[in-house]
Amino acid sequence: MTPVDALSAAAALHLGFQLVVTAVVYPALAEVPDDDWPRAHDANSRRITLVVGPVYGLLAAACLWVLVSGSTQPLVLISVAGAVISALATAFGAAPVHGDLGRRGRTGHLMGRLRSADRIRLGGAVLCAVFALLA
Repeated sequence: MTPVDALSAAAALHLGFQLVVTAVVYPALAEVPDDDWPRAHDANSRRITLVVGPVYGLLAAACLWVLVSGSTQPLVLISVAGAVISALATAFGAAPVHGDLGRRGRTGHLMGRLRSADRIRLGGAVLCAVFALLA
């Protein structure tokens, strides 16, 4: 397996995960009744963490491998940039909003911020996967 192969595989895994979050997890959370919100959000946070860590860990390792290998192909660098966009949107967008949702409860403003971070994250995942596969 080459570093670009590893990047392609990790990017595809990440995109699949992100599509499930965008199309299934967040819409399901949005439908939770207000009186059940704390329990449902806490359960989601515990469960999703078990998947987020390995997916982002593999993606980070693949990006690091491809960069350390010296690849300067524009397609590879754009793919890595997509991964960085997703990671930053998670670290500085979605994760803090989830913290606020856990502490303060669900509000329209917080859910809007979460959906915005999620759109950026999905865009980064698409960028990463498409350009990794093209490379």
